[in-house]
Amino acid sequence: MARSIDYGNLMHQAMRGLIQQVLEDVSARGLPGAHHFFITFDTTHPQAELADWLRQRYPKEMTVVMQHWYDNLEVTNDGFYITLNFGDKPEPLYVPYDAIKTFVDPSVEFGLRFETNEDDDDDDDPLPPNNDDTDDTPRSHDAEVVRLDSFRKQ
Repeated sequence: MARSIDYGNLMHQAMRGLIQQVLEDVSARGLPGAHHFFITFDTTHPQAELADWLRQRYPKEMTVVMQHWYDNLEVTNDGFYITLNFGDKPEPLYVPYDAIKTFVDPSVEFGLRFETNEDDDDDDDPLPPNNDDTDDTPRSHDAEVVRLDSFRKQ
């Protein structure tokens, strides 16, 4: 049996490590300057922790903003805990790195996107893929830098 290198999975591990490193720095020193994050994650992930009313409101995925107010940021090797404000109601969350779909810092036009084969069938995808639609090559665990056009202020 031929052995191959799973570059897609290796890239995902490296990208999740980068997110962990960024969040560890923010936990220790706070958000520098105008930096802020849009983090979209899969609310159906078995280790994701969020209030029942949030899970009902966002049954598949949700995007949280880490900017002006957040509390109790605790970063682990598998994910992070954070308390965010939802309509003047602080709610604790746990987001496993494996549940993250996008991580964007629009202040420096930086973004990461995690894709799987399941994402290829998702018509509600707010971030357009960077690949040519005529490419029939199947994708598995692709990793790409997010195009930030959809996050720009008009």
